[in-house]
Amino acid sequence: MRIGYPCVNESLDCTTASTFRLASYSDERVEQTVRNNLACLLRILQYNVQHNLRFFRIGSNLVPFGSHPINTFPWQTHFAAEFRAIGDYIKAHDMRVSFHPDQFVVLNSPDAGIVQRSVQELVYQGSMLDLMGLDGTAKLQIHAGGLYGDRESALTRWIATYKTLPDAVKRRLVVENDDRLYSLQDCLRLFDAVGVPVLFDNFHHECLNSGEPMSMAVQLAAATWHPTHDGPLMIDYSSQALGERKGKHTNTMQEDLFRSFLEDLRGIDADIMLEIKDKEASAHRACAILTDLGRLAPVSTPAL
Repeated sequence: MRIGYPCVNESLDCTTASTFRLASYSDERVEQTVRNNLACLLRILQYNVQHNLRFFRIGSNLVPFGSHPINTFPWQTHFAAEFRAIGDYIKAHDMRVSFHPDQFVVLNSPDAGIVQRSVQELVYQGSMLDLMGLDGTAKLQIHAGGLYGDRESALTRWIATYKTLPDAVKRRLVVENDDRLYSLQDCLRLFDAVGVPVLFDNFHHECLNSGEPMSMAVQLAAATWHPTHDGPLMIDYSSQALGERKGKHTNTMQEDLFRSFLEDLRGIDADIMLEIKDKEASAHRACAILTDLGRLAPVSTPAL
């Protein structure tokens, strides 16, 4: 089991998402920005290893305008050694990483242009994992998309688009249940149609479900992951912010709820991403709980 958090480390003085305005584009800006972003990514991964946080979601903006036609800088070859070194570090320390493309990535849109740009974004983000030399257990996480007034047609379009994706994207793609439109059962239909694994979001399941108890829901999602090709089930974990609108994530982990959720896993091997606003602060506490329960080995830090 691994514990992680997404995109931003609030303990360090750097970011992996430095960018600039499209109107200010130049190859020189791309080169310097990517160099800084990759250096920060390595710092974050080193911090995470030191603290036994071995699951990390990399921010989508590592390469500014990475899927935009304006970006003609050959960043894939220029930074090949840096990407490979990061991948080697990830593998050497038994880490797992992923990307979660932004909400504009919609495979079931009726607009062909949106679908085309979505596919280009998936190709761009997947190519970074390829450059790192990581296998198919490093995933690209997306939602099923919109309803557009007709759930069945929307699901049919998603399936049709999936079948056109490059194999390099297919082997990494996973679909997440959301809190308003597509439940776990909808995502399981996509798995049945094309074999796409279902990334399970416990909080979204609490907001939108078909009556499945949490323990059953986790089991259903876990069964969609091939143990070798896909690796352990990925879970997004959060809970409701007290006193806020339904669906708003908590600012900090509520330890009693997290312990209760761990009981629902019932021995399932899973990697848990804490979608909680205080990032690594809650992740440290989650690691302590898992260590106390004997479900996570105490931190052992190899040489950096």
